[in-house]
Amino acid sequence: MAKFIIENEVTNHLEDGWKLYFQYGTYVYDKNNSEQGFRFIWRDPEGKLQPARGQARIPSKKDIFELLALASKEKWF
Repeated sequence: MAKFIIENEVTNHLEDGWKLYFQYGTYVYDKNNSEQGFRFIWRDPEGKLQPARGQARIPSKKDIFELLALASKEKWF
């Protein structure tokens, strides 16, 4: 199991109060080793993260490209 420490994130998608995020951060594993990486993840209408064992449904290619462009604009992707 890993803990994810968010360093940067962007969002562009709203679906019935749900938002899709693209994040960059640090994965910290059980044995205290870590590595940097990216992920897509949803937040519910209350803002709680909805982890899905490494999977997040991405509605369209447009959403991927928009999130990557937003992260590029913020200079962390």
